[in-house]
Amino acid sequence: MTLRVYNTLTQKKEAFHALQDKKVKMYVCGITAYDHCHLGHARGAVSFDIVYRFFKVAGFDVTYVRNYTDVDDKIIKRSNEQKISCTELTEKYIAEYQQDMKTLRVLSPTIEPKATEHISEMITMIQSLIQKGLAYEVQGNVYFSVRKFPGYGNLSHKKIDELESGARIEIDETKKDPLDFALWKKAKLGEPNWESPWGTGRPGWHIECSAMSTKYLGETFDIHGGGRDLVFPHHENEIAQASGAHGKEFARYWLHNGFLNIDAEKMSKSLGNFKTIRQVLKEHDWEVVRYFLISSHYRSPLDYTEANLKDAKSALDRFYEMVEKLPKVAPSPLEGEGGGEGKKQAILEFMEEDFNTAGVSGQIFDWVRQTNSISDPKELSIAATEWKELQLWLGDLLGVFHSSAADYKERIRKIYLSKSKVDSAHIEQLLKERKEARQKKDFKKSDAIRDQLLQMGVDLKDRPDGTTEWHVK
Repeated sequence: MTLRVYNTLTQKKEAFHALQDKKVKMYVCGITAYDHCHLGHARGAVSFDIVYRFFKVAGFDVTYVRNYTDVDDKIIKRSNEQKISCTELTEKYIAEYQQDMKTLRVLSPTIEPKATEHISEMITMIQSLIQKGLAYEVQGNVYFSVRKFPGYGNLSHKKIDELESGARIEIDETKKDPLDFALWKKAKLGEPNWESPWGTGRPGWHIECSAMSTKYLGETFDIHGGGRDLVFPHHENEIAQASGAHGKEFARYWLHNGFLNIDAEKMSKSLGNFKTIRQVLKEHDWEVVRYFLISSHYRSPLDYTEANLKDAKSALDRFYEMVEKLPKVAPSPLEGEGGGEGKKQAILEFMEEDFNTAGVSGQIFDWVRQTNSISDPKELSIAATEWKELQLWLGDLLGVFHSSAADYKERIRKIYLSKSKVDSAHIEQLLKERKEARQKKDFKKSDAIRDQLLQMGVDLKDRPDGTTEWHVK
């Protein structure tokens, strides 16, 4: 395997070499569980699900850790607003997120740790930083001394003298330097808190990921991932904490997915311009949504529009229309450049170039066009065998293209009926009237009913045996 990945740390593509042969250790920052997750969260989850799936298909033993932040300023604020405990709030939204991920066919990571279950590990790391002179305590708060860590700014490629305090770095008059960030926060009335050498309090946001990633993956591991918005300050601070505490390289490859945009701006709760995952899944089939999310390269920005979702559906329609036309065959092992194994290798070559799912998609639809042009029955049977095998494999690799045509069409039909003001009984009644009109050779009425159905978003396919099938455009 000749995998090349874009490393944010070096700002270039590099050959990937795992620390241990055929083993990959990967950490990805998860959600802060205080609200419904939006489609931008799904973009990140699906992007790294593809990375996870690729390594598994390639025969690697993967340890994949994705955390839950379950103590945070936003969580405390929301729990106070709803007059419930932080635990009750976070458990609700973690469960909802897990269901959303299941619907989108995102595989569960190996380990899904929660911040509140790793307070002792965070305290131990903070103590180490204080002992090494990289952190200090003031009035029950502990801060990291940014200027004392020589490599600060290497990931985000920012010069320390040009940095400004802000973002998720808390401004506090007790800090020695505005750039220093909180490792431990003194307890406030009504907030969740834990005992520590510095009094009761709670951890800062950044320390949780440094502590949990190194606990489960070791002091140095292969891949750290997350959204582009986490490069600074969160991931920059993670490196400072972990490398400062252990004196070792932290993560070797840093992968970041691009933003999901809406109206040319990053989809974000703070901007109020977001669609929750659940909202989108009520309006669109899960496979359409997942295909939309992987149809662009994971590092590229992706625009959420109804037109782009419609394009994703149209692409899957073409794929499953081809599948439906193929002769029914049983899957069997294939070899040779012209067979299923050759096609798998072509797809892997795209994936080995920084997980290029956009290239994979283009290749698949080139093959769809080629298959649709086949007329020889023998060649069509060979193609059917190849596609049957490929579909199973693509399901493992991408999580899409593996449904049966009938299942896909039925799901699309149900989505359409849930969104429209008509029901299947009404459509079936119109089909019955059209059939009667055709039998009476009243083609004017038959065509009028077809036009009426088309205006409703329903397309018809008249079969040679006299039956008519309907599907959603």
